[in-house]
Amino acid sequence: MSTTTRAPAEASAWVRLGRVAKRALAMELAVYASIGRFLSRRPAIPRGAVGFGYHRPVLTILVIFIVLSAVEIPIIDLIVHRWPAVRISMLVLGIWGLTWMLGLLCAYLMRPHAVGPEGIRVRAGLETDLALSWDDIASVSRRLQVDEPKSPKIVEQDASRTLFVRLNNETDIEIELERPTVVRLPGHGASGGAQEVTAVRIWVDDSAAFMDEVRRHLAPVRE
Repeated sequence: MSTTTRAPAEASAWVRLGRVAKRALAMELAVYASIGRFLSRRPAIPRGAVGFGYHRPVLTILVIFIVLSAVEIPIIDLIVHRWPAVRISMLVLGIWGLTWMLGLLCAYLMRPHAVGPEGIRVRAGLETDLALSWDDIASVSRRLQVDEPKSPKIVEQDASRTLFVRLNNETDIEIELERPTVVRLPGHGASGGAQEVTAVRIWVDDSAAFMDEVRRHLAPVRE
């Protein structure tokens, strides 16, 4: 392999590594920001908007993981207490993992979907935050859809390109857009970064209340 060929490949590898590191740092900061919001009881809801949760399908499993992580810390500490270096390393790792799980739970609770004067904010966990203005939105409707595990995040069919923000492989709200609209998704590649979509499907715990709020800003609304 020539030097000129190897150089771009190495540069590309460093770019990818930089992107991964940047995303990991952003997620780490989001964990602590979400915990801070939970402790101060300040959900991320725009002024004048109403928040709608989407955490019910994953709440039980997250709580179970948090409890198991908390129980695991003293058990492992008891097992490795004879080796200080291992003990400290495992203790730090265990506390970090527990904190991360708590932050993820807080993100689900403190970063809800929002409907307000500016439009609809679509959230998911630590990263996803899509702002859809009312000028971008053609209609909003309720329709439960259950997809196969590992289904694509973006589905193309005929002239449509739909983004699925699923919870446990389910969505119950469809937001159709007036025109192909660019949204920015976490990560890079085929389903990350800037993506042009014509519709967005999401899960909302209380879809009826969500639709009631949408009616205040958008007409017509399909049921």
